Amino acid sequence: MNLITTLILSVAAAFTLAENPAPATVNKAESQVRWEASKVTGTHWGYVPIKNAALDVKGGKITGGSFDMDMVNLTVEDLTDPKSKGNLTNHLKSDDFFSVEKFNTATFKITSAKTTNGSDYTISGTLTIKGISQPITFPAKAAVAGGKMTATGQITFDRTKFDIKYRSGSYFEDLADKMIYDEVKLDVKLVATV
Repeated sequence: MNLITTLILSVAAAFTLAENPAPATVNKAESQVRWEASKVTGTHWGYVPIKNAALDVKGGKITGGSFDMDMVNLTVEDLTDPKSKGNLTNHLKSDDFFSVEKFNTATFKITSAKTTNGSDYTISGTLTIKGISQPITFPAKAAVAGGKMTATGQITFDRTKFDIKYRSGSYFEDLADKMIYDEVKLDVKLVATV
């Protein structure tokens, strides 16, 4: 009788483990978030380091996850002049933009990951910047090879919804070529061991 009970409990435990999504370890060195923002006179871009990240994977498919961005150490990569690069980097960290002294981390948390084939996804989740959370949905792709899952996607958000209104044409008139567009893009790549 004890043997049968043990077998039943073992099978039940194995079934439970198979049903529950397992967090996959994200390799921060291989993963990245690239930002891009444009103004009338051109485009700037750089990187935001990933502080923490996790992907929930079940049956080789993404079911959830999240990542935290280190806003204190964001970089500007399109400028080569040290003074210009430093000025823009510091301005982005100021209260005109991301207020990194008060809000040193931005986060994205997946609430839904829909796929029909395991490679093309519609990801929905909550993006939090400057303590303000907004729902975001975007297309993403995932591929598994050599024990690694690589998930990529582009998050596009309206910065004014996160109280970043500096030189926004939606809030200020007569900016002419000083206007900065509201749309910001985040190209996200997460590489996880599965």
